[in-house]
Amino acid sequence: MIIWFELPAHRQSRDGVETNVFQETLYFVNASLGTPPQNVRLHLDTGSSDLWVNTGDSRLCRSPQGPCEVSGTYSANDSSTYNYVGSYFNISYVDGSGASGDYVTDTFGIGDGTVTDFQFGVGYVSSSVQGILGVGYPINEVQVGRARMEPYDNLPAKMASEGLIQSNAFSLYLNDLDSNTGSILFGGIDTEQFEGDLHTLPIQSEAGTYAEFLITLTGIELNGKSVGDPMALAVLLDSGSSLTYLPNNLVTEIYDRVGASFQPEEEIAFVDCALRNDATTMRFAFSEPAAVEVPLDELVIDLVGITGRPMSFSDGTPACLFGIAPAGDGTNVLGDTFLRSAYVVYDLQKNEISVAQTSFNATGSNVLEISSADIPGAKRVNNPVRATEGLFQGGQDSGALLRLPQGAAGLALTVVVACITGLITLWV
Repeated sequence: MIIWFELPAHRQSRDGVETNVFQETLYFVNASLGTPPQNVRLHLDTGSSDLWVNTGDSRLCRSPQGPCEVSGTYSANDSSTYNYVGSYFNISYVDGSGASGDYVTDTFGIGDGTVTDFQFGVGYVSSSVQGILGVGYPINEVQVGRARMEPYDNLPAKMASEGLIQSNAFSLYLNDLDSNTGSILFGGIDTEQFEGDLHTLPIQSEAGTYAEFLITLTGIELNGKSVGDPMALAVLLDSGSSLTYLPNNLVTEIYDRVGASFQPEEEIAFVDCALRNDATTMRFAFSEPAAVEVPLDELVIDLVGITGRPMSFSDGTPACLFGIAPAGDGTNVLGDTFLRSAYVVYDLQKNEISVAQTSFNATGSNVLEISSADIPGAKRVNNPVRATEGLFQGGQDSGALLRLPQGAAGLALTVVVACITGLITLWV
């Protein structure tokens, strides 16, 4: 079986407030927890590994504005299949948000697919109204990083262990910036959603451990001209990061070339909105021949549709958010502004990632199941480059690398369950 999430687009301002430029697009999964089912909306995050959701009894969710109503909450006492695990759930993210409370197990449902005795966190104390679905390596779970315990089966691992998918792997297709569709398939790929070949790269280990979806970036070209020197830079493929974060020297050079105006207080940059009419592409090269080209218009984010009001430079020129920011001392991340142009297969079972060029707005579908053997049609690179920069020794404390503007809205997912013998569609 293949579990397929289809993503219709939805954008709106942050909690109705039009005062903050951090209004990037996010990607959500509609799911359910417990018996009877309690509906929740979860932010899909390949940069962390725990699923967690708020409880309605938290101080945050009880506030008069009802901030948790859109994303939903979970009540353990209202589920007949709930089981308590321990009071050591405590997660934090680089954007400053986080949650703490209990680890529990319960039934988790997505479309017609269900896993039982599934472990997740319940946020009794939280600074984010949005629950998170982390689908990274289990070793990066809070239970391991903070409680010093053995990992549990998070969602992709649980799907594999319960036989819903043959291999602990999934593929991600976010489609273009203006699209209202995209998908994530657990246990499968869709050959109509990418162009050319899938090229398979090794995931880079950290101190001998596979903990995060890090691959080696070997070069960047802007309009055919190199940015910086050849490199062997570890970069994280993170759907939980709305922007792409690169070393400061590379970002400075990119800003100079595109005429971006950097705002150090918010650590973001703005460009003339006319840049989205530029046919220039930015090429991200990995171990040859793997590469992804990002059209420049995919990096120019219109703030009018997000904040509800136009922004402009002092001379009146319309201003748009630029999709690349400096990483500083933090992780180098290829976030959503890169991932929309890349079709990515995350193979946790073999510690590999396969990439291809996205086929924007694909109209057909050809879903193939990922077996315990290789990804269908994928070609391993012959001489993979080992990263020499950007690797952490020992990883992150909480394992959470989400870069999420608090309360921002984004893409609401619809769930489709696809079996290898056919497709069963369910809109939720």
